[in-house]
Amino acid sequence: MSEWLALAIAMSAACAVMVAVVVLRQRRVTEDDDPSETPDVIEYMTMMIGVVYAIVLGLAIAGVWEARSSAQDDLLSEAQALHEVSARAEVYPADFRARVRGDVDAYVSFVVDTEWSYMEKNGEISPRGTELLAKLRQDVASRAPQSDLEAQVYQPIMDRIAAADEARTSRGQNVGPTMPGVVWFGLIVGALVTVGMVFALQIRRSGRELILVGTFSALIAFLLFLIWDFDDPFGRGISVTTQPFLDLFPALH
Repeated sequence: MSEWLALAIAMSAACAVMVAVVVLRQRRVTEDDDPSETPDVIEYMTMMIGVVYAIVLGLAIAGVWEARSSAQDDLLSEAQALHEVSARAEVYPADFRARVRGDVDAYVSFVVDTEWSYMEKNGEISPRGTELLAKLRQDVASRAPQSDLEAQVYQPIMDRIAAADEARTSRGQNVGPTMPGVVWFGLIVGALVTVGMVFALQIRRSGRELILVGTFSALIAFLLFLIWDFDDPFGRGISVTTQPFLDLFPALH
């Protein structure tokens, strides 16, 4: 099932449930019930709960978005560092240059074609990818510079490999959900309390009030879905992709 279809179903279900509850509740209301008698303190409490929950939702969205942005930046840094290694290898003799670029291409191809699906399935980076990056580091480090030009590029290449390794480690730490379970518990309970407080205002069956209730519940469902979708930077609909690798290594498409 498409995640967007799941979102539409969740929002429609939340809206339908709220409207149905309002309609069924009003059938049990006696004729002498007066909605204008709602105490002012209930209106104040409803407003305060709504404001507090809006702040919590905002912080949660900001947190998962920051985690996603960080994962995207790490991936771009990893791809850029490897691209620099491949470009700076130009100063080496043809055989060694081909070897270094072959190591880089093998690693990038593995990440794009294999490791990405491995991360989604297992929630971690693949040991094979770590081995391929270690092979690149070993091949470069094991060859002593043969000229002044090679000596000048040796340390920058090693620095770029180290940067790629650091970005890879950070990518591995961002695999899987980033939101703690206790935060999800608070978000869900807060949503139930916030929506439930609407009934304390004695919502009637008028068209405007039903639209208000349905829209409000659908909005809460949408925001929770948005947080859930951003919560896993590499495994859900609005996720980080391998596009930086594809852009910098077009020959490997």
